Amino acid sequence: MNNGGRRRINGGAEEDDDEDDANGDLDAWERTYTDERSWESLQEDESGLLRPIDNKALYHSQYRRRLRSLSSTASAARIQKGLIRYLYIVIDLSRAASEMDFRPSRIAVIAKHVEAFIREFFDQNPLSQVGLVTIKDGVAHCLTDLGGSPESHIKALMKKLECSGDSSLQNALDLVEGYLNQIPSYGHREVLILYSALSTCDPGDIMETIQKCKKSKIRCSVIGLAAEMFICKNLCQETGGTYSVALDESHFKELILEHAPPPPAIAEFAIANLIKMGFPQRAAEASISICSCHKEAKVGVGYTCPRCKARVCDLPTECRICGLTLVSSPHLARSYHHLFPIAPFDEVPPSHLNDPSHKRLRNCFGCQQSLLNPANKPGLSVVCPKCKRYFCLDCDIYIHESLHNCPGCDSSRHSKAVIANEE
Repeated sequence: MNNGGRRRINGGAEEDDDEDDANGDLDAWERTYTDERSWESLQEDESGLLRPIDNKALYHSQYRRRLRSLSSTASAARIQKGLIRYLYIVIDLSRAASEMDFRPSRIAVIAKHVEAFIREFFDQNPLSQVGLVTIKDGVAHCLTDLGGSPESHIKALMKKLECSGDSSLQNALDLVEGYLNQIPSYGHREVLILYSALSTCDPGDIMETIQKCKKSKIRCSVIGLAAEMFICKNLCQETGGTYSVALDESHFKELILEHAPPPPAIAEFAIANLIKMGFPQRAAEASISICSCHKEAKVGVGYTCPRCKARVCDLPTECRICGLTLVSSPHLARSYHHLFPIAPFDEVPPSHLNDPSHKRLRNCFGCQQSLLNPANKPGLSVVCPKCKRYFCLDCDIYIHESLHNCPGCDSSRHSKAVIANEE
């Protein structure tokens, strides 16, 4: 009787645990597999056996697909790109963002990839600026103003991740339209909305707000984390942006990183202008002066505007006193590669490396590592269409995303210059 009563008590305790935790009836090792969903990292090979997914090859295929789409866009006629971009990232912090269909929650996934996106954005767009806007309780809040410091944006975002209330797309568009309408004509105005809700609670006619954004030449793009919405699709179609819905976390990462490279400028909005810029000097380490950005005294770190001698913290930025655009020469140099991007390398069939006539091509020209797997089986590799040099997958990504120059082509040009000088 006592044992039976103890079993009933334990059973009741287990039922209570089930109410608190859906996985409470699982053992620790079972919960580990349930949380990690390790079965999703398996795939079936040609012989019907289960093999772990090659994440490196999967990432490279996604990268090459994105690279091909960008190159196909760039190769169509002459395309002007917006190198000086003013982007507001609008993050939906309504109660829908706390849903747990993305692990551990939608807002956790958004915060993680927004941080990576901001760093990637400034790496590829050194002359551009970013601002953050959040939507919570039906109200849009400006989290950070437009600026060129990724650390300040990330720090501000991580402090404001509480989710509550409804979402209002119209209030967010009205807020960013008011800010971006003051941007000079040479700046490309963009809005990237990360939307979790399936509805929008607006105070007025959102169609009028969409037309106002279109008139102000603001390019609006939306990435949805739930289902497709007509109003979001209509917003993107009217303003020339892109609309997509993320299927899972990896897809969301791929979608958000597509907005890092400069997009083609809309023909009717692309105006060629000469822009007056200043190259400020870095302040001495021990100097003390009042920063025009934060209105407070700072020691050492900072730059001095060449026109009005005001102090600013980060570059690029616009002088708060005289309005001069302040940049550094490395920023201009890093923006140059978007004008003349490297063509995507061609994939090499594995059988090509087995050809005896290509024995000398079995090493990567970049890192000099073997292109063969440990079992002497040919692995995945690429070849430059111009210099015909072979590269591994890691060097392919490094060349196109960081170096922006082909080592094979550069070495060929250097050797030709040396021969010409000797003659």
